[in-house]
Amino acid sequence: MSKYAKAFGADTVSTGEPVLRRGPGFLREIAHDKKAVFGLIVLGIFAVFAFLGPWLAPHDPNAMLFDMLMPPSLEFPLGTDDLGRDLLSRVIYGTQISLFVGVSTVAIALVFGVALGLIAGYFGGWLDYVIMRYIDLQWAFPNFIIAVYLVAVFGAGLLNVIIAISLAFLDDFARVARSMVLTLKEEQYVDAARVSGASNFRILTQHILPNAAAPIIVQATVSVSYAILGEASLSFLGLGVEADTPTWGLILADGRSFISRAWWLGLFPGAAIMLTVLSINFLGDGLRDYLDVREVKDV
Repeated sequence: MSKYAKAFGADTVSTGEPVLRRGPGFLREIAHDKKAVFGLIVLGIFAVFAFLGPWLAPHDPNAMLFDMLMPPSLEFPLGTDDLGRDLLSRVIYGTQISLFVGVSTVAIALVFGVALGLIAGYFGGWLDYVIMRYIDLQWAFPNFIIAVYLVAVFGAGLLNVIIAISLAFLDDFARVARSMVLTLKEEQYVDAARVSGASNFRILTQHILPNAAAPIIVQATVSVSYAILGEASLSFLGLGVEADTPTWGLILADGRSFISRAWWLGLFPGAAIMLTVLSINFLGDGLRDYLDVREVKDV
């Protein structure tokens, strides 16, 4: 029995592959973690804003219909910006773009990064050498610098931002996947599957990948928060989405010249970024504890 099977309290079949028993559900597990509960609630609220933004926003986010730089009031709970646009509507619409960028970029990076890591770790040899030298080269530069360079080359825009951030985070998933494969491919159940005539693709997708999922999932939750910060930073620098697309970073960039006399222009979009990133990190910590192979789960 592998160490992963022992940690989860698993049984084994004739191939020696762990068959995980059904432990406590994730929601019941994090119910005891106040930070994870806070993160789940806040993310749920922002998810509602993202999906129902057009119906929840009181005004058109780009409509310049009101007085400029009005402070928060009953009519405008978050005030208006320097062009007379309702800040609450812009923050709600910005939720949709920011969360979409965070989730989509991590999904793309996960698929391609895990694929490279699986190939490099399982086959080894020259494939491992070529892939890992590319990963090492990318690892030498900060993710944000890579994203800035790619956007500067290909131009601003939502699609280019997603591609740039995805490529910047690809190496993280490749390294995690490769390290797990190097360990798991020596397990007895993998040898049994290989002897039984299973193809390499079947071994990778049905025997190795499911048992390597826990650290990959945790890495994904951490990367979502960094991707949201990356999009906000690019938009703040003018390298993000188009000027008529409200995102939290772009709202901050538009109001930076007026923050000294209109404090709400920096406080509310900045608080939205902070709460989202903080909530994802809290939820990621709870997910890490739930999936930690070093902890034996109660059956």
